[in-house]
Amino acid sequence: MNEEGDMSEVEAVYAVEDNVSVGEFRSLLIDSGLGVRRPVDDVARLESMLRNANFIITARVDGVLVGIARSVTDFVFCCYLSDLAVSKHVQGRRIGAQLIEETRKHMGPTVSVILSSVPESVGFYESINMQPLPNGFWFRRER
Repeated sequence: MNEEGDMSEVEAVYAVEDNVSVGEFRSLLIDSGLGVRRPVDDVARLESMLRNANFIITARVDGVLVGIARSVTDFVFCCYLSDLAVSKHVQGRRIGAQLIEETRKHMGPTVSVILSSVPESVGFYESINMQPLPNGFWFRRER
């Protein structure tokens, strides 16, 4: 990151992490725009979301969290990618695509990666060749 906070020329470092702090997770959710759809004002719930996810890939620039893929998986058949968040300062640099690719690489060829997209991100998922799941169903959470 340069002196003005510009991250456009810096490469992200991707890693599996199990110690992301709730503060940096919350900040990234807000900065990415995903915070409007996540319980960012409920720190206990965010802590639980991190603690109970069993697979997290991060993208960091100079140690700063700029992207996260938070998943729940059995590691042999399916992986639900619950949160894909990328800082607005680095969106458009394929960090989200790389987070998904890193998730897929760690899961291996026998595991399906599944996610539910916000409407404004459908084009992104189509651009990385994710296939829509037209016969998926869910019970929406009440809060």
